[in-house]
Amino acid sequence: MALWKDPSSTPGPAASGNPASGTPTTVTELHKATEHADAARRSGAPRAASVESVIAAELTIEGKISGSGDVRIAGRFKGDVQVDGNFRIDAGARLEGQVRAGVVVVGGELQGNIEAAKQVDVLSTGVIVGDVKAASITVAAGSRMRGHVEFGWDDKHVAVELKGTPRSV
Repeated sequence: MALWKDPSSTPGPAASGNPASGTPTTVTELHKATEHADAARRSGAPRAASVESVIAAELTIEGKISGSGDVRIAGRFKGDVQVDGNFRIDAGARLEGQVRAGVVVVGGELQGNIEAAKQVDVLSTGVIVGDVKAASITVAAGSRMRGHVEFGWDDKHVAVELKGTPRSV
């Protein structure tokens, strides 16, 4: 997605934004849209359909991802990811870092741990080198993993385990 509108591709004067889709096309419009979304989130307004942020296949980025919404990595990312939403690593993509998200789908390579995920899906092309802790995990034939896995534990099980010897409730 471009953050600007190429005036040479539009007949007549360059339009501000795309009124048909409501997509901001200038940095100023993008900033205003972000401020509006932040204000709506703070006010407790119902969240619109989730928007997915994508790190494209041609990109390599180092840093930290945090916030709400869905994130998909198709390229390379080095750093930790903490999102209130879904997180996906596409086939051919690579992440070096820790992941904390509601639902995690691994189709590429993850060098790091997955923590507190409700659901983890490891696709046939997925590779995990690290520990996984989730309420539920699905592993496809052909995937690979090296690490420790904990699944099926919720807060009730953890509280019982902390009080005494591990047992099921």
